[in-house]
Amino acid sequence: MTALNLSTHRRLQQLPQIASVWEGDRRPLVSGMPSSADWTDAGAGSEPNGECILWVDGSQGMVRAMDVVTPETGSEAVVRTLLRAMEHPHNPNSPARPQKIVVSDRELLFYLRGVLQDLDITLDYVPSLPLIDEIFRGFQDAVSSRPPQLPPQYAEALTQKAIALWHDAPWDIFADHQILAIEVNRWDIDTLYASVMGMLGMEFGVLFYRSLESLQRFRERVLTNESLEDMEEAFLGQDCLFVTFENEGDEEEGVNLSIVPTIDAIEPVFGNLHPLEGLRSFLYDEEAMALMVVLEAFHRFMRQHRSKFEPDTFPVVSSRYRIPLPTEVTADAPANEATKTATIAIKVSTMPDLAAELLVLTDADDDDGSFPAVRDDLVPENSFLSLGVVPWDMLDLLRSGMAEHQPMTEVKAAGDGFPVVMIQTSRPKAKTLIGAIKAAGGLQAICFNPGADPFDSEHYDLGLFQTGNGDLHLFGEFGDDDPTHIAARKKWDQRCKKTNGCCGLIVATGLTGASRGKPQFKDMVALFEARSLTAKDLGLGTLQLRLAADF
Repeated sequence: MTALNLSTHRRLQQLPQIASVWEGDRRPLVSGMPSSADWTDAGAGSEPNGECILWVDGSQGMVRAMDVVTPETGSEAVVRTLLRAMEHPHNPNSPARPQKIVVSDRELLFYLRGVLQDLDITLDYVPSLPLIDEIFRGFQDAVSSRPPQLPPQYAEALTQKAIALWHDAPWDIFADHQILAIEVNRWDIDTLYASVMGMLGMEFGVLFYRSLESLQRFRERVLTNESLEDMEEAFLGQDCLFVTFENEGDEEEGVNLSIVPTIDAIEPVFGNLHPLEGLRSFLYDEEAMALMVVLEAFHRFMRQHRSKFEPDTFPVVSSRYRIPLPTEVTADAPANEATKTATIAIKVSTMPDLAAELLVLTDADDDDGSFPAVRDDLVPENSFLSLGVVPWDMLDLLRSGMAEHQPMTEVKAAGDGFPVVMIQTSRPKAKTLIGAIKAAGGLQAICFNPGADPFDSEHYDLGLFQTGNGDLHLFGEFGDDDPTHIAARKKWDQRCKKTNGCCGLIVATGLTGASRGKPQFKDMVALFEARSLTAKDLGLGTLQLRLAADF
């Protein structure tokens, strides 16, 4: 059994002990329940078949710590969450040791007795845990009362319309500033303004704004990019319906959906945004009906006029379509009016003048240097990435032995070594990566910048390469609560400070061999020496991973 180290033991003994009884347990996740990110600062994401660890103060009736782990995770995770409940509890609790702990699992009880000995905490078994039982009942009640993402009577048809949109791939033709007006005049909707996401290959979908004012206000606020809070406020201030696409069953962040091989792997996601409602990930009946009709009209417009949209052109095009109404609507109509109400007239039109205005706004912001292009096509898929250090004597060997070496003058040899980003991939992909960097003018800088995903409120530390032509290339998205990355990033900053901002990129092969994750000298094929830049040096503010990437 793993024991607490002595310094941790002393630290826990110094915590004030409160006269309270804590309950602790781990239970299978209820589908749809919140992840630990909703409760603690740890931010561990939920797993599809995971288990929830809870520590609650039964005397105060308050959750002190919560975590989500896989079923295979050992009892050490329960202790980790307990230590957090003691030292860094969820607000408004204060750090403390309990007088007594009760659990309903005898095996867990014996484990805790071995770990927590000499901390003056009484441990006991009880057949039931009233407060934790109540919390999980609340989770189940909340999940069972939550509406489905789509009204059942429209789910299949609306999903089929979304899949047709995926096949149409409007992002291959339209940039996000090329807006289509779709006149509906039903369900309290006059006109929806469609903005297509996906031309940069990062997030695919269409936003259907209920007003031009909402669309223009959002774009203006995104381009100012003043702070994370401003960006989130701008995102939640939109008034639109949306459909986006995800890679079903794949939790890997940053998957390029354009290379997903089969449509079976694509899952459409529907939702609503409104300044007073915020983000809602399900649709009510009228919203689902409106979106079905609009997607069908959009599909017909694409099929009829696709050939008219050449690169960098957005001509005046307009067409009317009679779209069948959803069956629930026609079924409610009187028998003598069923024929009259079986279809609805929808007009779809391009808006070239608005597109020109929005493009000028974007270009003006680009000229100010606050929104340079961030590309996501440089680093090969499935590469192994790490932050580390090369000892100074090893650096001399690399410089003389690399097939490709971009030197840097006046590197200050201080600290424990030369800070490097290591990218390990296959030999063919390594050659492609090296060639792309050289074609872009070499590697100029390596930097980290804060990022955010407004759809799930996650925050990231984005790793960026700056090439000689001024482009920025995303090489990694790291959760800002990932302890491994936090530690590696701290060492990176310390080392770069000692070297006066000198750092480098090593490209290595051997991804699928025995040296995966630990490339040997023979696997290292390129060394690019460059400068380290801070987020302040870049001046980008917080980058939005999804929507802002398309602006």
